[in-house]
Amino acid sequence: MRIRLDLSYDGTHFRGWARQRGLRTVQGTLESALGRVLSGDPRVVVAGRTDAGVHATGQVAHLDLDPAQEERLAAARAPRAAANAGTTEVDPVAQLARRINGVLGAYADLAVRATTLAPAGFDARFSAVWRRYVYRIADRATGYDPLERHRTTSVRSHLDEERMDAAARSLVGLHDFAAYCKPREEATTIRTLLDFGWRRDADGVLIADVKADAFCHSMVRALVGGCVAVGEGRLEPGDLAAIRDRGGKVPEIHVLAARGLTLAEVGYPSDDLLAARAEQTRARRETD
Repeated sequence: MRIRLDLSYDGTHFRGWARQRGLRTVQGTLESALGRVLSGDPRVVVAGRTDAGVHATGQVAHLDLDPAQEERLAAARAPRAAANAGTTEVDPVAQLARRINGVLGAYADLAVRATTLAPAGFDARFSAVWRRYVYRIADRATGYDPLERHRTTSVRSHLDEERMDAAARSLVGLHDFAAYCKPREEATTIRTLLDFGWRRDADGVLIADVKADAFCHSMVRALVGGCVAVGEGRLEPGDLAAIRDRGGKVPEIHVLAARGLTLAEVGYPSDDLLAARAEQTRARRETD
């Protein structure tokens, strides 16, 4: 049995997604809670492994249950069915989210929003066709709001959102983004940037929407840093595409803080295409 988990978390006090010995991580916290509910040694696979301090409102993971865990999950149905005789039977898979959240506790910085039986062929990581991130910046025009400090980066200058938006849109397409990535050995930096733009919300906060088939390490925060350089007038809108195509780092572009970044959404194809997409993605990763 494969279960899909939809997650949200405040990344402020997590050392990233991936389990690390002696450090508090999202994966470690989630798997510990799952172990208390289902027993055994559960392991989850995630759509996007977020860095330390990065948040999520639309993270997706999957979990494969062994036979003993399936039995334990099913057993939770029996006492509820007896206690609620004559009422609609509770779905133990759907109720798993409530049970995990109960273990995590009130006001936890991690929540499971939903647990559902995954369709055939579903793989949280390899079936995904795109990921969408949001980055929030408060500039001098916006001002500093202490209640938003954990999810908003502050910049001590006035930013020109029109110049930033023009620069962002010039980067869209299939390209090598090595200039905007922290290199990892034997990992490709070729990505398809599907959408990238800037706007101000009702409070004047600058919001970047960044959508791609996948992202390499630190890519979103470097792209945002390039746009900030444009917004401040240190670079021209056309410079970001030129830097991308030329490759190499430039001192004007800084990787911005993780606090402003949130994984907002993960996109998947229709159920009948999930397995084919996962196979295709695995093959490409192996080739890369």
